[in-house]
Amino acid sequence: MAVGAGGLAVLPGLLHLPRGAAACAPCDPAGLGEIDRWVVRLDSRGAGTASNVILVGVVGGGLLASETRGNAAMMVNAVAFTSLTTEWTKALVHRSRPIMYTAQAPNVAGDRDNRRSFPSGHTATAFAVATSYTVMARRQQLPHANRNTILLFSGAASVGALRVAAGRHFVTDVLGGAVLGAAVGWVTAQVFPTSP
Repeated sequence: MAVGAGGLAVLPGLLHLPRGAAACAPCDPAGLGEIDRWVVRLDSRGAGTASNVILVGVVGGGLLASETRGNAAMMVNAVAFTSLTTEWTKALVHRSRPIMYTAQAPNVAGDRDNRRSFPSGHTATAFAVATSYTVMARRQQLPHANRNTILLFSGAASVGALRVAAGRHFVTDVLGGAVLGAAVGWVTAQVFPTSP
C-alpha cells in the first residue's frame, strides 16, 4: 500500500504541477488574511533546518515507539497516504509561499515549489505520525503511550511553528497540514490492522 501511495504522491512533481506562471510576483500582502500577513517578513534558515531535524525525530520516534513491524507498517502507510494527499492538494490549490509576497518574488517566481504552500507537508507528516501512533497505542495499551503521545504531538507542533518561523508557510498552511495529517493518521490507524 505504501509503495502505491508513494508512487502516486510523486506524480505532481513528475507532471510539473502546478503549471503556468505565478499569478503575481510580488503578490500584494493586503490580499492575505490577518493571521497570515505577518508571516511575509519571516525568513529563518535555522528554523527551516530545525523543522527538518525535528520532523525526522518525530517520524523516527514514532516508528521506534510503535514496537512491532505491523505497527510500524501501519505508520509507514499513514506517512505515504499523507504524502499522497498533501502533494495533490498542493498541486491543485497552488498557493504562493510567503516569499512570493516579498521583493525577492521576481527572482524565485520560476520555481514551481514556491506555488505549493498549502498545506504544509512537514506539518501534515508530523501530525499523521503522532495521531496514528496515539490511536494504535491506546488500542493496544502500549507502555509509555501517554509520554510518547505528548512527545510526538509536541514535536509535530514544533515542526509547524518552525515552518512558519522559516518563512516557508503561512499559519493557515500549517493549520491545514495539521488537520490533514491528523485526519489521515486517524483513518489509517482505523483501517489498517496492526499487530500487538
